[in-house]
Amino acid sequence: MSLPPGLHDSHMHTPLCGHATGHPREYAQAALDAGLAGIVFTDHIPMPAWYDAAWRMRRDQLTQYVEMIQGVQQDFAGRLTVGLGLEADFHPGTEAFVEEVLAAFEWDYVIGSVHYIGAWGFDNPEYADEYGRRDLGSLYRHYYALIEGAARSGLFDAVGHLDLPKKFGQRDPDERAALRTLDTVAALGLSLDYNTAGQRRPVQEAYPSPSLLAAAAERGIPLVLGSDAHQPGEVGFRFREAEESIRAAGGQIVHYLERQRQPAPHLTADH
Repeated sequence: MSLPPGLHDSHMHTPLCGHATGHPREYAQAALDAGLAGIVFTDHIPMPAWYDAAWRMRRDQLTQYVEMIQGVQQDFAGRLTVGLGLEADFHPGTEAFVEEVLAAFEWDYVIGSVHYIGAWGFDNPEYADEYGRRDLGSLYRHYYALIEGAARSGLFDAVGHLDLPKKFGQRDPDERAALRTLDTVAALGLSLDYNTAGQRRPVQEAYPSPSLLAAAAERGIPLVLGSDAHQPGEVGFRFREAEESIRAAGGQIVHYLERQRQPAPHLTADH
């Protein structure tokens, strides 16, 4: 089934993060083959050396990353829009470092994601057994407090994979903290990463969940489609279904260029 015209995949990685495969040109070709209008590479931002070093590019690789994506932009000029972005981490105390990295180059799109609660990398399957030691209600309240911190930081264009702690099947028992966070996201004019990678995970559900998607749409929060691809075959993963879900919820799909939101009116609820 063909995709609606105008869709972009705005969340994908490169081998520089240490856990993705395939040259960025292969991701771009996969996007063309899938019928996408554009992509944005959003590899994991460099962070201080002590933070999560095995899962992201180093600071001294940032120029290499930029030049690699610029090469893809040249190779696909006139055929595919290729954006340069980052998936940036929000971890209290590292904001100045992140701000420094974001100032180093001109980006098209920056996702703000939370991957750690304290020292626990809660989305890492190696540490998933920790869920059995946690109260889920407390865990989610702590997580959404961090997401609100990310939103209020002013560093990011969109919030990444909103309900990520459900990845292994441990769902939020009470969505009140999530709904308060959506109020904050809406008030600050941010977008949400509609991330189809959750459908490749044990939870088998996109981020955000259908109920949170409906709540986001009700608040007028735009959605940015992202496959979170770590290999070329994941580009545009289940985007037809994603587009239909967003449209059914009354939401709007957007993408970013030069940190500016680009609406796609023909992909709103009236499509």
